[in-house]
Amino acid sequence: MTVTDFEGRPAEVNEYHVDWDVSAAEKGGYDYFMLKEIAEQPRAVADTLLGRIGTDGRLHLDEMRIADRELREVDKVVIVACGTANHAGMIAKYAIEHWAGLPCEVELAHEFRYRDAILSPTTLVIAISQSGETMDTLMAVRHAREQKAKLLAVCNVNGSTLPRECDGVLYTHAGPEIAVASTKAFLTQLVAVYLIALYLAQVRGTKWGDEVFAMIQLLERMPEKVDKVLETMEPVRELARSLANERCVLFLGRHVGFPVALEGALKLKELAYMHAEGFAAGELKHGPIALIEEGLPVVVIVPPRARDVLHDKIVSNIQEIRARGARTIVIAEEGDESVEPYADTLIRLPAVPTLLQPLVATVPLQVFACELATAKGHDVDQPRNLAKSVTVE
Repeated sequence: MTVTDFEGRPAEVNEYHVDWDVSAAEKGGYDYFMLKEIAEQPRAVADTLLGRIGTDGRLHLDEMRIADRELREVDKVVIVACGTANHAGMIAKYAIEHWAGLPCEVELAHEFRYRDAILSPTTLVIAISQSGETMDTLMAVRHAREQKAKLLAVCNVNGSTLPRECDGVLYTHAGPEIAVASTKAFLTQLVAVYLIALYLAQVRGTKWGDEVFAMIQLLERMPEKVDKVLETMEPVRELARSLANERCVLFLGRHVGFPVALEGALKLKELAYMHAEGFAAGELKHGPIALIEEGLPVVVIVPPRARDVLHDKIVSNIQEIRARGARTIVIAEEGDESVEPYADTLIRLPAVPTLLQPLVATVPLQVFACELATAKGHDVDQPRNLAKSVTVE
């Protein structure tokens, strides 16, 4: 292969090694790539964590390429992304503000560049894209560079455009994702932004070293938690098949459960072509409760009991919608008995810390959407009107 510029002169080429083999792009006995990619999530999460922790127990993000001194000067974080990646960014906001003590904004990339965003050399812009070729996200990054902000990419494809245009990168190492609807890419993006939040906390001293290490240990146990969820998904598949003729499904969540609700609704739109909406549960009485009618399926993501206030409030929300005739599908951690009287269908999750719950709570929603779409006879891997990577504005 010869690479030249437009004048025919030899061009200098940077080589990038992509660790994907042919078998990674085959279905491996599954009916759909999406089913295979859902099943690969425990391994993908483990691979994202691989090599990040040094023998000293500290995080070492070699691809970061932004000096610790510069990170200590950061006074604001802005996350830009689109679609599913934006939901990962919304969850990152909670982690960055809680662990690193930094104000964090989350922007849809295509909206960000068309307003007067206030950026400076002490702003860290984190751009999230599975492919690294999402045009809206690339344009947002170029706009941020003009404002002299520091740029960090979260990406799955080695050597793609986004990492090359940013100061640093955290590769998710999820392997090829063939299905249009993102599954393992989303979970690995979550792990990546958790690592970034913890690294900022480590560098800035907002968490003690042993606190950061304790969170890393919890993250390292997440693959087995995700695997445990996958082993208990048959009732979710049965539920999905029973709802194949429904016109609409609503999703409710609080705190990090809100972006999970948005992601669950997006998957149903993408795959089953159904009207689906995700709401912050606290918004119910501000309008959406008018949508509740007899038999309407409403999926509720319940926070862990450790967050007492959040938990009690969402139990109250479940009571409100059930009293108005909704069919309540409740996703709650093991041992949470307080939700049982109000759940028409109860889906159990392993007990995990609140900030990490999206890693397990998202999986049943992926399976639910995939099975419901299959029951409707849709092509799960290639939904109508959609492309895997949106490379135009």
